[in-house]
Amino acid sequence: MKKAFSAITVAIVIANAPALAWGPNGHRITGAIANQNLSGVARANVRLLLSNEDLAEASTWPDEMKSDPATYWQKEASPWHYITVKDGTVYKPADAPAEGDAITALQGFTKTLKNPDAPAPDRRLALRFIVHIIGDLHQPLHAGGGTDRGGNDFKVTWFGKPTNLHSVWDSGMIEQRSLSYSEHADWLSRSMTPEQIIAWNTADPAIWTTESIALRKTIYPQNPELSWDYAYQHHKEVDLRLKQAGVRIAAYLNKVFEKN
Repeated sequence: MKKAFSAITVAIVIANAPALAWGPNGHRITGAIANQNLSGVARANVRLLLSNEDLAEASTWPDEMKSDPATYWQKEASPWHYITVKDGTVYKPADAPAEGDAITALQGFTKTLKNPDAPAPDRRLALRFIVHIIGDLHQPLHAGGGTDRGGNDFKVTWFGKPTNLHSVWDSGMIEQRSLSYSEHADWLSRSMTPEQIIAWNTADPAIWTTESIALRKTIYPQNPELSWDYAYQHHKEVDLRLKQAGVRIAAYLNKVFEKN
């Protein structure tokens, strides 16, 4: 992980690479909700690092960069989008492989972001990854059990089209709504009560991952032919995880940037 937090000069590449977590709209929804829940201090720090780029735009950047042929993106950063919990319901540090995972990457990038002496490109990289990783950790199949690559090997059909369970959760149920990310984020934001925002306002990854692991264990269908019944059963859970991810991205950044 040491090279991950050194100064890196990269170009933003817009690509049609396969999504590694929530699809682009899913990540942008979480970023848009996070934008609305930042503290004043956190908002100012984000603006200092990202200029006119908001968290919705920043949220997809680590996936877009997967098209960069550099070893950093093709090998080193690849495992930082998920965790594997083979036994039990709680992630433990011992679960992390030698190459790292989403939790170890989040820890490393957080240290960089909190370090005022770190070069600006390093802190910018760290901020974009933090926003993305927190979104990833709220997608239940990014807390996989280690048997089917987080549902990628679990083949299903989605309204008659061959795909896999991971893709259905990444984007299938989100895109079914036929909303732009900003419309979807607005709908979800207006549905959140103050009590919910307060209850979800936690910067503790252990809580997020425990929730994802518990949900992951309930979403594997017995019938692989998925359509309206599966969507109806799980849409509320998808919406919940998107809302919680947005609130928690903000909570995490508010904590990182709070004045001591």
